[in-house]
Amino acid sequence: MKIVVCIKQVPKSDSVKIDPKTNNMIRDNVEGVINPFDKNAIEAALTIRDQLGGEVIILSMGPDSYMSSLRDGLAMGADRAVLLSSRAFGGADTLATGYTISQALKKIGDVDLVLFGRQSVDADTGQVGPIVAQYLDVPQITFVEQLRMIDQHTLIGQRLLDGSTQQVQVTLPAVVTVRAELNTPRYETPVNIQSSFEKNVDVWDEHDIDLDKSRIGQAGSPTVVKRVFAPDKKGRQTKTLNGNAKKAVQELLGQINN
Repeated sequence: MKIVVCIKQVPKSDSVKIDPKTNNMIRDNVEGVINPFDKNAIEAALTIRDQLGGEVIILSMGPDSYMSSLRDGLAMGADRAVLLSSRAFGGADTLATGYTISQALKKIGDVDLVLFGRQSVDADTGQVGPIVAQYLDVPQITFVEQLRMIDQHTLIGQRLLDGSTQQVQVTLPAVVTVRAELNTPRYETPVNIQSSFEKNVDVWDEHDIDLDKSRIGQAGSPTVVKRVFAPDKKGRQTKTLNGNAKKAVQELLGQINN
C-alpha cells in the first residue's frame, strides 16, 4: 500500500509578518514546525503501514526551509519525502495549492491513500484536502476521529461533527482528513532521527510536474486578500466594588441595570 501524507509547515510562534504588497504571510526565514493535525495524519499512515505493509511518503509545498519539517516526518518513521519548491508556487491560495498537490500525487503514481490534517493552524481553512480529492476524482472522508482498514482496498472512517458522529466506508484510492482525537503521534527516536538523514527527499519544481502554469501560484489563485490588519485594542474601565458581599451585589446589579 502506498500512502502519501500531505503536511504543511506552520510558524513556530505567532510572531509572523505579512507582506504589505501581497498581503500573504512571509514564510522565508521563519522558524516552523509541522502543523499539529498533520502529525496525527503521519501517525495514522505509519499505523496502517505497520499493519498492512507498504510505503509512507511525506509531501509538502513550500520554500527550502520546509525541509526541516520533512526530516521530522521521516524521523517519525516515514520512508521518503517530496518537497514542491519554486517561486512559481508562491502566493498560492487553497485552490492553486490543491491543484499543484494533486498533480504531484499523479506524478508519484499508484497512491492508495492520501492523508491530511483536518486543517492548518495558521490559515484554518480545511479546504486543501477536499480540493485534492475533487481534482483526483476520488472519495473523501473529512474530520475523521476513528479510522479502520477493512482490507487493502476498503476503509471505514468515523467523522466527528458538531454534536454527532457519522461512519463512512470508502473504496481506495481515497483522501482522508484527520482530527487530533484520532491518535497520539509517536516521538522521534534518536535512531530514527539519525536514519532520517539517510532517506531520500526529492525536490520538484514546476518543470518536474505536468502542470498548467496558469493554475499555480498567485496567477492561479482566484482568492484575493484585500487587507490584513490587527484589530484595535480597546481599554476597558475597571471598577472595584467595596463593602460586604450584599452591598457589592446590589452595586453590581445597579451597574448592570444602568
